[in-house]
Amino acid sequence: MTLFHVFILAVIQGFAELLPVSSSAHVIMAEKLLGLDPSAPDMTFLLVMLHTGTMFAVILYFWKSWHNSYFSSVSNFKEHAKYILVATMVTGVLGLLLQTVIKHTFFAHDNGFEIEQLFSNSKLIACALFAAGVVIGLSSYLDRGENQPMTLKRASIIGAVQALCLPFRGFSRSGATISTGLFLGISREKVEQFSFALAVVLTPVIILKELFRLMHSHVSTQGLHQIILPSLLGMVLSFIAGMLALKWLSSWLEHGKWHIFGLYCIGFSVVVFTVG
Repeated sequence: MTLFHVFILAVIQGFAELLPVSSSAHVIMAEKLLGLDPSAPDMTFLLVMLHTGTMFAVILYFWKSWHNSYFSSVSNFKEHAKYILVATMVTGVLGLLLQTVIKHTFFAHDNGFEIEQLFSNSKLIACALFAAGVVIGLSSYLDRGENQPMTLKRASIIGAVQALCLPFRGFSRSGATISTGLFLGISREKVEQFSFALAVVLTPVIILKELFRLMHSHVSTQGLHQIILPSLLGMVLSFIAGMLALKWLSSWLEHGKWHIFGLYCIGFSVVVFTVG
């Protein structure tokens, strides 16, 4: 992995992460085209660090709106924190259960199986992209501009859908969670804020998981430095690219162009299926 590779992947991640087109699918396909192994510990760690850069972009971009809604009072903070916590807990429980089911159903004889091995499966990525595109398109078509309040039930449903995105690269997390919120009648602005709040909570957990995986991959100290430093550079670049992409997402979501992302996912799934 060279600095040129890091630059390419960081720019792709930064722009694609904050759009509901599955940044992971774009980055993984770019890695494959560059001759890199998407399931290798250094690549999955780089991907997580790129997510970290866009996470900071999300925090900076949404800070004002979160301050006005989530942090406007102690009661508001407690209420929204409750919904975020419930959704995250549902994601964690169902995510672990789903990974266990996948392992014991399809990889029962592979004692060393890790869910990251699925990340390099182009056919699986293409199917997930297509499914995400259909979900986004349907949510846009059925969206009636309602403004239902967030409830524990709605937060749990969004958290459950988010869990489905964890093992399947291509099934856009933001696309799936925002679309689910629209299906449930939550306003575009509120579900966008909630979706990215969930991302901010989830990302540190994924980073710790990948650090743990990296430490147990028999990477030498010198090799560790060679992984971490380029990944930090990638994090900075993805932060810059992410900030540039956020206004695009908000504008298209709020002005009724959400379905275009769905069409793109379906089209890109054909490309991934063919090239992969």
